Amino acid sequence: MNVVILAAGMGKRMQSALPKVLHPLAGKPLLQHVIDTARSLTPGKLCVIYGHGGAAVPAVVEKWAAQCATPIETALQQPQLGTGHAVMQAVPQLDEDMPTMVLYGDVPLTGAESLRKLIDAAGHDKLAIMTVEQANPFGLGRIIRDGGRIVRIVEEKDATEAERAIREINSGIMVIPTRHLKKWLAALSNNNAQGEYYLTDIVAQAVADGVPVVSSQPSAEWEVAGVNSKVQLAELERRHQLNIANALLEKGVTLMDPSRIDVRGELVCGRDVTIDVGCVFEGRVELGDGVHIGAHNVLVNSRIAAGAQIKPFCHIEDAVVGEKSLIGPYARLRPGTELGEDVHVGNFVEIKNSQVAAHSKANHLAYVGDATVGSRVNIGAGTITCNYDGANKFRTVIEDDAFIGSDTQLVAPVTVGKGATLGAGTTLTKDAPAGKLTISRPKQLTIEGWSRPVKKK
Repeated sequence: MNVVILAAGMGKRMQSALPKVLHPLAGKPLLQHVIDTARSLTPGKLCVIYGHGGAAVPAVVEKWAAQCATPIETALQQPQLGTGHAVMQAVPQLDEDMPTMVLYGDVPLTGAESLRKLIDAAGHDKLAIMTVEQANPFGLGRIIRDGGRIVRIVEEKDATEAERAIREINSGIMVIPTRHLKKWLAALSNNNAQGEYYLTDIVAQAVADGVPVVSSQPSAEWEVAGVNSKVQLAELERRHQLNIANALLEKGVTLMDPSRIDVRGELVCGRDVTIDVGCVFEGRVELGDGVHIGAHNVLVNSRIAAGAQIKPFCHIEDAVVGEKSLIGPYARLRPGTELGEDVHVGNFVEIKNSQVAAHSKANHLAYVGDATVGSRVNIGAGTITCNYDGANKFRTVIEDDAFIGSDTQLVAPVTVGKGATLGAGTTLTKDAPAGKLTISRPKQLTIEGWSRPVKKK
């Protein structure tokens, strides 16, 4: 099967310099949603028609094509003279021995199953149109039937009052016999209110040539909803997120409020997972059995093992959290963080590119960067690994059972031996021996006769 995706529109109502089809929905451009759905149908040919936005659209399409096995061709429509004219640009790339499906780069939520139904309805010799009945079909092309058979499609601006009363509309999505399509495109006229070449005019040609015209309906009306404004984009975003939420609920995930979750990628959940309100999941996130995600967390490309609890207002990116660990509130785990079992990371603690072994804890106000931390280590409040000298990064090693006193600076590269204790306020610039107390602070003094300065009048 050939697939042609029309993505040349300007999108004036988006009020943006970004081409309409590149605006994100659920963290992914509208056009990529359509391409991903098309690829799931394993097409023989896939062509994207672009126009407004110049090189931006083909540049991102080329990047996506490099990440998948399906080649994606592009063709420029310049100037933009209607949907029929857009499909004309793909004609040289179409295989006549396969039917051609026409999709739209600003209609992101059409399901693969609905498209398969349309393909089945078309077979190899019919023109199949995805239609839907709408309570308010204003502005959309109406399906004109005669005795139940589709005979033509009329656009809103060209319709009579009686035709405008029809509620069955054309979604624009079609499957067309390619040999007929090439002939019908060549015969299109722009003698209409818009002065454009309408793809929908091929329906009347099909009827005249005796080619059966059939229809198929999507499973839901929102599958054929397009985006022409930020309002419509926001509406589809919420619709898509609700679909994701419902799927999670069906799998046994507890969502405290299904209307307040955002999944911008892939969220994989085990059994008995609970997610509180306002959470955002980006990229691929895995939540193990019994994980509890508190309110207003952001998780990006991370894995949270079974029984872990993430308290509210944490940011976790490219990190692994071990079983039964307790994170937050207000903690940040940056890329390269790997936490073992039962690790506690408390409020206002930041960890980056570090491994922390089982049963260790940093309960508040600490920075651990480029470090290897052993088991049963206690990191006191205000502790900092000084890992950067302004040019290079260095590593800190803290061995098992070490105790790091509050307000300690570990100037890397440095090692704290097994069972060592660092007194509060220590600035460690040399290795601390195992099992001993190391401390560096000046002797406490009280200055007699000193008085606090007074502001001069």
